[in-house]
Amino acid sequence: MRLLRIGMSAAAAVALALTAAPAHAGTTAPAAAGGDNHALRGAGWALKQTGKDARFRGLAAVNRSTAWVAGSQGTVLRTTDGGRSWQDVSPPTAAAEGLELRDIEAFDARRAVALSIGEGEASRVLRTDDGGRTWTETFRNADPRAFYDCLTFFDSRHGIAMSDPVDGRFRILSTDDGGRSWTVLPDAGMPPALPGEAGFAASGQCLVSAGPRDVWLATGGGATARILHSSDRGRTWRAAESGIPAGDPAKGVFALAFRDRTTGLAVGGDYRTGEPSPQAAARSADAGRNWTPAAAPPPAYRSGAAWLPHTRATALAVGPTGTDATTDGGRTWRPLAAGSFDTVDCTADGSCWAAGEKGRVARLERR
Repeated sequence: MRLLRIGMSAAAAVALALTAAPAHAGTTAPAAAGGDNHALRGAGWALKQTGKDARFRGLAAVNRSTAWVAGSQGTVLRTTDGGRSWQDVSPPTAAAEGLELRDIEAFDARRAVALSIGEGEASRVLRTDDGGRTWTETFRNADPRAFYDCLTFFDSRHGIAMSDPVDGRFRILSTDDGGRSWTVLPDAGMPPALPGEAGFAASGQCLVSAGPRDVWLATGGGATARILHSSDRGRTWRAAESGIPAGDPAKGVFALAFRDRTTGLAVGGDYRTGEPSPQAAARSADAGRNWTPAAAPPPAYRSGAAWLPHTRATALAVGPTGTDATTDGGRTWRPLAAGSFDTVDCTADGSCWAAGEKGRVARLERR
């Protein structure tokens, strides 16, 4: 979405110190009985010094040791030692042109696909197979009406990216070779967009997938904030109202997180500093056909969300003013601490990473 070409102002960066709290629903194996009651106890965000001042809205956590971040000024960093050191692996052209890299998806420590946003040719996809030593531009948008916001992969070969509406419908870009080539899908299976409706390029989480074929797309800006679901890798879609307030270009759903193909969370609000964000979280238990507003949502705008691995009902939500947790599958959220992050990602080995403004990257660790 065009309003997010300029970075949002955020609260002062402070170290997070998560207080004792139960954890929530995981992305992989279920926890032992009572596991959620202790999943976050004694845990906190441990900042990892990157030496950069870019704003990292793109984050791909591979495991406890390896993570990639992408952001402003065409910057891409990679760590393979848990954040103790970072390699600047920025694509030379992206850095030279100052592209906004708002999303990155990584398959391992060597292979990653990054998305830059913007009108026309500013929207591009780049891929590396050698840990960022070299990059290949695999897609450059030639349509001045398109503006790509997010991408996601179902596996190491199949993925899609989404653009704000063109000719009244969201545009979907598809790959079946790991991002080496891309094709715009026909839009016959895409419901018409609402007036003013678009995606938010805030965290790389406006388009998320679960399993081999299911994908969800989050919107805002229109009269209603919607969530669209496809069960065939983006060829046909069904739209549902999220219950999160919209009706303004700055309001809507900013991030989605699905634990599996049925259980999902949505967070968002009003990204403008100082503006209230009531009812800015919702949950679904039926693959996104219906959404129920949180009984106690986060107290402010949140741009990123992730399920905590190996728990039943615990997730994190992050934004410029802090981090919140739910331990009951998104019914209620409680603040954990202040500190600015834009995006969060958790991995199958139980690690969680967050990234945001002023080069901030952190990993959740026991204290």
